[in-house]
Amino acid sequence: MDHVKHTGGCHCGAVRFEVLTSPDLHVFHCNICTKKQNHHFIVPKSHFTLLKGLDNLTTYTFNTHVAQHTFCKTCGVQSFYTPRSNPDGYGVAPHCLDPGSVHSVTVENFCGEKWEESIQAHGSIRDMSKSASDTK
Repeated sequence: MDHVKHTGGCHCGAVRFEVLTSPDLHVFHCNICTKKQNHHFIVPKSHFTLLKGLDNLTTYTFNTHVAQHTFCKTCGVQSFYTPRSNPDGYGVAPHCLDPGSVHSVTVENFCGEKWEESIQAHGSIRDMSKSASDTK
């Protein structure tokens, strides 16, 4: 798979990151996160670099507290987080990427209301936070 470097960040610019992944994004929409519009694609931690803003992030957790929902303290935007499905990776908000590096976006719904059943039924979500070298 060909990867490109995407850059992005929060609304106010206090948080900036870069992520290495395909220009064709596979985005998940979790129905339990409807109020906060948690659309995200998953990448391995090794493909994500926080460029600035660590001191400007705050974290919200709920339920199992595995997911770490990180937000900019200034503008409140969640540009990335640690998902419950993939605590060894990051969920990145595609709408927080800078223009120009995304070729296409495919959205897949995920039933967070029945999380345990949904994660078991999904064939590949857990592998999305593994880099190619992790799967060899």
